[in-house]
Amino acid sequence: MELSQFESFISQFPIYEYRLIETADISIEERVRIICEQECERYGSTWACPPGVGSLEECDKKIKSYPQGIFFSSVAEVSDLMNMEEMLSTRKAHEEITTEVGNFIKEAGHEIYILSTESCDLCSPCAYAEGKPCRYPDKMHPCLESHGVVANAIVEAQNMEYNLGGNTILWFSLILFR
Repeated sequence: MELSQFESFISQFPIYEYRLIETADISIEERVRIICEQECERYGSTWACPPGVGSLEECDKKIKSYPQGIFFSSVAEVSDLMNMEEMLSTRKAHEEITTEVGNFIKEAGHEIYILSTESCDLCSPCAYAEGKPCRYPDKMHPCLESHGVVANAIVEAQNMEYNLGGNTILWFSLILFR
């Protein structure tokens, strides 16, 4: 992938920061999966969440099977950070950006795997709840945390912003490619 072409492409989106990262440097943490299991209402109900995404070892192996990734953030503004409904409503725009960036990388001849925000909400109910395969595996973006990835660890290692203050939200995605 030609970096200058990529930079030209992403300049049309409200991407705040991005980094090209080596997947060997990504640490997978069990503690993230424990939080998923104990605190997330989506746990065990979608193909984008544990255990539907596979074991932690399988997720680590999948991530590491791609040598590199583009880790990026987009910015959204809300009137009140405590309004969870308003905050989550800004996620869709980030997911659309993630899909567009993924398509660009794919069209450049790379195989991709996308990890993004929260969990997939393409179908209601998810086919997982019905014991059936995912209806849209090419459109579904499992969340970073479902794979044990600690986004703020990547942010710190890459010297990126994690919090801009005020009523802004930073959403993060990782598009793995080979």
